Amino acid sequence: MTTGSVWVFVGERAGFPAGVFAELEEAEAWIRTHALSGVLTLYPVGEGAYDWAIRTGAFTPKPDKVIDAGFISRFSSGSMPHFHYEDGEK
Repeated sequence: MTTGSVWVFVGERAGFPAGVFAELEEAEAWIRTHALSGVLTLYPVGEGAYDWAIRTGAFTPKPDKVIDAGFISRFSSGSMPHFHYEDGEK
């Protein structure tokens, strides 16, 4: 069960998040301060992106497509609220 959400920033070509924030304004201030480039996405707490996308109807698995652990671990949804930044600017 989802118990809120957090903003997660992943920089360009990064394999891991660089920051996690409770408030959008807090995240954007940090991104501007450091002139960062990347994507800030709102993730649910307590639920994976794959499960969120299915639950909200943003993604429907196709019966002929292999859905395995690798697919789920790399899954992201463009339907999740997100913003792109370049050099600290939206």
